[in-house]
Amino acid sequence: MKKIIVGITGASGTVYAIDLLEKLHQMDDVEVHLVMSQWAKKNLELETDYSLKQINALADETYNINDQGATISSGSFLNDGMVIVPASMKTVATIAYGIGDNLITRAADVTIKEQRKLVIVPRETPLSVIHLENLTKLAKIGAQIIPPMPEFYNHPKTIEDIVKHQTMKVLDAFGIPNDVDERWKE
Repeated sequence: MKKIIVGITGASGTVYAIDLLEKLHQMDDVEVHLVMSQWAKKNLELETDYSLKQINALADETYNINDQGATISSGSFLNDGMVIVPASMKTVATIAYGIGDNLITRAADVTIKEQRKLVIVPRETPLSVIHLENLTKLAKIGAQIIPPMPEFYNHPKTIEDIVKHQTMKVLDAFGIPNDVDERWKE
């Protein structure tokens, strides 16, 4: 059983998190631990027709962003890693400088110190030098940066087609077998 921590922050792109949660929820061998920032909850309301109750139902465990004593804030919580999708530049900066001021950034800090898989799905454009330096810093310490960049070799026809390709990339990063989208073929 894989245990994955999913953090959702207030950057635009909540659909990426929803699609990932839906795919993980369908897998009997994956346990999902979810924490959302206050702005993630606001973006859920602004960007989608999903309710917080529907999103929470896709996770095995949910946590309050302010609960620094939650299980996922400890290195003794054995897991296979964490993904932050979408990741705001504030969250990226906070993690890059080791400031665990909420449960998402604390869980990410623990993920780094325990040398577990950390996947960051940054959602910002254009990227400033500050953003790039923070992302580079995280990449240098082992985080995998997977920005949501659409692929066009499969001729996507809908936003859903573009989103599911991103989900495939995140699942691949955790070594979770999937057929979410078509892969490149010569």
